[in-house]
This record gives sequence, C-alpha cells and structure tokens, in this order.
Amino acid sequence: MGLSRKAWNNVVIFSMLIMIFFLNGLHHKLNPQQAEFERVMVLPEQSFVLAMAYPGVKIERIGTTWRIENKLSDKVQTAYTEQDLVQIVQLWQHTELQSIAPPQLNPESAISVATFWLAGEELPLSYQLYRTDELYLLYAKRQQQWLELDADIAMQLFKPIEL
Repeated sequence: MGLSRKAWNNVVIFSMLIMIFFLNGLHHKLNPQQAEFERVMVLPEQSFVLAMAYPGVKIERIGTTWRIENKLSDKVQTAYTEQDLVQIVQLWQHTELQSIAPPQLNPESAISVATFWLAGEELPLSYQLYRTDELYLLYAKRQQQWLELDADIAMQLFKPIEL
C-alpha cells in the first residue's frame, strides 16, 4: 500500500523537524566544557540575605540593620560598623567568579566556610574555601560548582575571620 502525496509531504515535514531538533542540540554534546565554564554570580541574583555565618562569627539582619556576633572574641564586634557589614553582604551578592573544572583536592582541606540563609529558601547555601599554591577556590555545595578567586577577593569575602 503506497502513501498519498499529502502523506509523503507530512513524512518529509516531520523528518525535517526531527533533524532540526537533533542538529540544534548537537553542538552542546560535542563541546560541553565551553558552555559549562563561565562567569557566574556567587549568590543567586536578587537574593535577600537574612543571615550569614563564618566559623565562630555570625552576621544577621535585624529589621533594616545588621549586627555581628562573634563567639571567639569581643574585639570583632566593635571593629565593624553597620556599613562595613552591609559592604560584606553586598560584596557576596555582587561578586561574579569564573567556574572551573573540579580540582583534585581533599574535601577535608577547606580552610573556611561561609553559610547563607536567604529569604524564601528552606535550606542555607554553603560555600567552602580552599587554598592552592597560587589561588583560592570556592566550592558551592548546593550547585556542586567550583569557582576560582584571587587572594584579594578571598580576603574581602572572608573579612571577619583571619585566612
């Protein structure tokens, strides 16, 4: 039994559509690293930070102001003004870093960690800081993504604690 001219036209149209869909996604399969490693924001865009914590130090929003609580010593509480705390939080919100391939590091070799509680998020975001010979690496646990940062940015992001 042969197909009519109208049926053959439909076969040709659908086969061309299927070819277009396959060829459209082919470049993603051939070169996935190029699309993966790009500059990304550390915190999600438009995120509203309620609190953040480093080992022994917690910065939290109280109404429209910020306060720092240091469990290690009382010197840090007097050393930071509210404006300093706002700048630290804003730096985290606006920093854009280069994502990289996962390095060969021992997971227990993190030198510090920063945890963020965001409005509308049930679980906190956690970022582990690692140091190699020439640079610092930040591991975003939830996204399972490695980010590269230089020493200056690392010192600014983890300002309330000594690196």
